[in-house]
Amino acid sequence: MSEDMYRILGIDFGSVRIGIALSDPLRVIAKGLTTIPNDENVYDAIHSIIEEHNVQKIVVGYPLDLKGQTGAKTMEVDIFIQQLQRHFSLPVIRHDERFTSVIAEKAMLTMGTTKKQRRDKGRIDEIASAVMLQGFLDSVKKAL
Repeated sequence: MSEDMYRILGIDFGSVRIGIALSDPLRVIAKGLTTIPNDENVYDAIHSIIEEHNVQKIVVGYPLDLKGQTGAKTMEVDIFIQQLQRHFSLPVIRHDERFTSVIAEKAMLTMGTTKKQRRDKGRIDEIASAVMLQGFLDSVKKAL
């Protein structure tokens, strides 16, 4: 695989579970991959994904309030980011995740999912991670 063909891992952090998304190798399109439990094995699970998918960057959804201010959840994410940096020698980038869960729920509605499927918090977290990562990919594209 050529050096410029790698993926970016998108993470939607949650206290119970973490939504995981991946970019395509050209880093144009994000796709939800899975959710993983936020437990003592979380870094092993992330390591497996990084290895399996040739991940070279990690983008973590950064929870800000409507005014762009930080709160208690932001501090929790900061601690998680510090742990990611300790475990992996990859760049970890914060990206505003405001409205990603709302967009994910609307996307599920548009896709014709059932009410039961829309209540699946894991599926919402996975889609939210893809929405957040796509926002990051689009912002990088615009900056070029």
